[in-house]
Amino acid sequence: MSAPRSAHRIVSLVPSLTELLFDLGLGARVVGRTAFCVHPRDKVAAVPSVGGTKRVNMKKLMALRPTHAIVNVDENPEAMARELAGLGVRVVVTHPTQPEDNIGLYRLLGGLFGAADAAEALVRDFRAGLAAVAGAARLLPERRVLYLIWKDPWMTVGADTYIARFLALIGWRCVGDAPGARYPEIALAEPLLAGTDLVLFSSEPYAFTRDHLGEFAAAFPEHASKARLVDAEMLSWYGSRAIPGLAYLQGLAETEATAAD
Repeated sequence: MSAPRSAHRIVSLVPSLTELLFDLGLGARVVGRTAFCVHPRDKVAAVPSVGGTKRVNMKKLMALRPTHAIVNVDENPEAMARELAGLGVRVVVTHPTQPEDNIGLYRLLGGLFGAADAAEALVRDFRAGLAAVAGAARLLPERRVLYLIWKDPWMTVGADTYIARFLALIGWRCVGDAPGARYPEIALAEPLLAGTDLVLFSSEPYAFTRDHLGEFAAAFPEHASKARLVDAEMLSWYGSRAIPGLAYLQGLAETEATAAD
């Protein structure tokens, strides 16, 4: 017999899904998180950290007596998930690969933990945001964008990623793709930059800052006007943050279109 819903004790090992659990009204059932689970900021501080997304303190985690662990294919090692399952924890595996997968994600966690109504409210908000972006995209020019996620070596996102598909909603097509590589290493040089309209320096996983934009401008003065610092949480986090993320993406595109006029 499964545990009553009120007895669920959830360890979330995915930052964006920790936030989603709270937004579903399930915060009281979250008994563990990673050090990278920072939202909602006013609530997660009270939840014990068990380590990072790649390595956790298994002894500390199991001491929390979890019934469920939330993991993600891209963010957590398979061996970690298997170890948790072997210890009797029910492992919930997620793998959203496109923005529309958020709908199923809301319903999955809402259904598992008795928050179906809250999940449907998020579905409605997400669909409204998606429709707004689609409407805006019809009126905005397409852009070729280079989305940078790492330095030394420089790395970007391939077409087969959630990020690239999220940007594509507004007509922003990622460049620097390499066949078979989801996060390819690139040479930040001509002719790649010549074929790029915008160079997006993301705030994570590498914490790019305005100083990096200055370094880019000094190294590539002819492309300096293309550089932008963007909030990676808004563009790469699935879950409930994808809803304000849609508005953020639309705002970015509309600002760029206005600046180009």
